[in-house]
Amino acid sequence: MNIAIAKTCGPGRPKDLGKRAAILQAAKRLFITQGFEGTSMDAIANAAGVSKLTVYSHYQDKERLFTAAVEQVCHEQMPTEIFNADLKGPIRRQLLTIARAFFALITSAEALAVHRTIVANARQSPRLAQMFWEAGPRRTQLGLESFLREEVAAGKLEIADFHRAATQFFCLLKGECHARMEFGCGEAMTQREIDEHLNATVDLFLRAYAPR
Repeated sequence: MNIAIAKTCGPGRPKDLGKRAAILQAAKRLFITQGFEGTSMDAIANAAGVSKLTVYSHYQDKERLFTAAVEQVCHEQMPTEIFNADLKGPIRRQLLTIARAFFALITSAEALAVHRTIVANARQSPRLAQMFWEAGPRRTQLGLESFLREEVAAGKLEIADFHRAATQFFCLLKGECHARMEFGCGEAMTQREIDEHLNATVDLFLRAYAPR
């Protein structure tokens, strides 16, 4: 399929989607390996094979590019569709699907590297931390809240505070494993241990919010 390529970067003009994708891929790789402060727009442009002007025409500044990279990583492992409730299907199976995707995301090398970058720059760049929160954790939180609302409306769950319930679910999933991985200590969980952890978490959540 041919991609329309803009001759200029003026307002309303189409941009080269191929270059945009290359910029985003280069940014993801560099932010993960070199951190936010260690990554320059020049380096991203060189890695993407485009000019720095082209990078700025697609992403106005480094913070917005970082946010786009975070959104891309989240969408790849937890697409929006994962939170679409199948009211005819078992809720436990759907929650396990969400749990597996979330756990795989937060324990991936990419996500851990991004999280360490945010923590390292939190004081110097509070705006960056807020943008990360909106692009990653908050997006995921709102997705689960929407899923839970549909399940409650269908009578499958009984939840008074959707925000708290979604927070509890994700915090339970993180557990000790995620903290250890952030600190770089302890052995990685086996697939069997991961499955046991996810199943136990989903079962606990369902017991807590089962209709009475």
